[in-house]
Amino acid sequence: MRSRLQAAGLSDIADKLDARARLTFEDGLRLFATPDLLAVGWLANRERERRHGARTYFNYNLRLEATNVCQASCLFCSFARLKPGDPGAYTMTLAQVLGKLRERAHQPLTEIHIVNGLHPELPFQYYKDLLRGLKQIRPDVHLKCFTAVEIAFFADLYGLTDERVLAELHDAGLDSLPGGGAEIFAARVRRKICHDKCDGDRFLAIHRSAHLLKMRTNVTMLYGHIETMDERVDHVLRVRSLQDETGGFQAFIPLAFHPDHNQMRKLPPPSASDTLRVHAVARLLLDNLSHVKAYWISSGVEVAQTALWFGADDLDGTVQEETIYHMAGAVTPSAMSTAEIERLIRDAGREPIERDTLYNVVRVPA
Repeated sequence: MRSRLQAAGLSDIADKLDARARLTFEDGLRLFATPDLLAVGWLANRERERRHGARTYFNYNLRLEATNVCQASCLFCSFARLKPGDPGAYTMTLAQVLGKLRERAHQPLTEIHIVNGLHPELPFQYYKDLLRGLKQIRPDVHLKCFTAVEIAFFADLYGLTDERVLAELHDAGLDSLPGGGAEIFAARVRRKICHDKCDGDRFLAIHRSAHLLKMRTNVTMLYGHIETMDERVDHVLRVRSLQDETGGFQAFIPLAFHPDHNQMRKLPPPSASDTLRVHAVARLLLDNLSHVKAYWISSGVEVAQTALWFGADDLDGTVQEETIYHMAGAVTPSAMSTAEIERLIRDAGREPIERDTLYNVVRVPA
């Protein structure tokens, strides 16, 4: 393999990794630029196996989107409806949301993941009552809810600070933040594709505040649209910098752009090779972050399986009821059983490990 790395111009990067030296911005660009995807993947897999061996994590979770009413106008979004009453717009009552959990009383769920549109008319109490109601039904369930974009929106709408919003939601039962809404941190990209939601600096500041409250969080990157390779690397290194400061990120989650039914539909989706490379480069650059997730809803099941050999060590979970990606044209299943996920992991040559949100081992499948 050494000769192949040398031919690909990556031998010095391999030497850095051997010496546990941190890769630079320029190294990240070279990893994206080299034609030899398999060499990049080999390096990423080596780093993945140094941390996790063959172990691949998943969890028993439920994904809920309580409303798709959203005053933001992100060009890549197929989920949002601008106002109540628009065709396809919906907002669940609290009883309806809580009913989704009651319907699953028989399921050994460990996590509920909630992401919503930015609804301009719901009171703050709706969200606090939602968290408290879910905890009343399942006190032991982990509530991973509301992106940093939602936190910023709540603060602006209700006249509160970001920190106050986090504290009140935390008191109501919020356990951690999901990673959505990061898109690409570069101001150039955000001005073009999501100009009317919080910028990259505020997104990261909200995660910093959550970490100070001892909440763990995830972070995403939406790739495959108008971003440059420089902007991808910048995004990943800004995550790495905050992780140096707080240690509060649990997983980095690349999200593939889907063009169907949105204002960017003339763009092609990212290729499988690009998806594998993004996971691999993320694994190599994020030396201080434990987990890189292959979100099968976004990448497709087969590509997610392959990503388990390109740096990813987590396949997300059962999900259930996801609508955001499916409204953008995703053809993946909307849910999978734990048995199906275990089979996919084993078929990829890896060892399935059921975890909770904080990566405590729940079960090692026989």
